[in-house]
Amino acid sequence: MLLIGITGGSGSGKTTVVRKVMDSFSREQVTILSQDNYYKDNSNISLEERRNINFDHPDSIEFDLLVQHLEDLHAGKAIEEPTYDYITSTRQQKTIRVEPKHVIIVEGILLFTDKRVRDLCDMKVFVDAEPDDRLIRIIERDMRERGRTAHQV
Repeated sequence: MLLIGITGGSGSGKTTVVRKVMDSFSREQVTILSQDNYYKDNSNISLEERRNINFDHPDSIEFDLLVQHLEDLHAGKAIEEPTYDYITSTRQQKTIRVEPKHVIIVEGILLFTDKRVRDLCDMKVFVDAEPDDRLIRIIERDMRERGRTAHQV
């Protein structure tokens, strides 16, 4: 099994790189995990408090669960990947069943801040892009997909 970690700043093009890597394999050989689905559940606090969370800080991620899931997949066990709602900043009840495959790609902006994740990855990729390009992509994505205003972004 090959575990590829892909990280980089918000809006850097990680998703594009993931798609390109996936094109090198058949769909039966590769699966993807998104670090974004491992944001901590914040349903226990008010929406106003959730809006003040720094989602660009490693403390916002439930790394223990992510590491456990990576280890389980590596051991040949299927997992139930959580899902996260960016609009409400809460984890959803729905999960995604992920089967172990020959290649596992895990991607996210904070991925390599956790040593355990770095150690599990056989290949580590950092995607870099100009800050102005990243900002434009972030604003467009968050307004389109996450229901935010330009000011909130």
